[in-house]
Amino acid sequence: MIIEEKELKRIVGGAISATMLSAIIRGLKLIIDFGRALGTAFRRICFKNVCPI
Repeated sequence: MIIEEKELKRIVGGAISATMLSAIIRGLKLIIDFGRALGTAFRRICFKNVCPI
């Protein structure tokens, strides 16, 4: 079946899919976890609560 040009122009897309939403949420969680780890490291350095290696 061949789709004509008129039919192609009527196609509407761009809806947010569940996969895209899941990827966005995972990205936000990654940013939050990175910020939490950075804040914890900064706090430990400031209060000299670091294990000597």
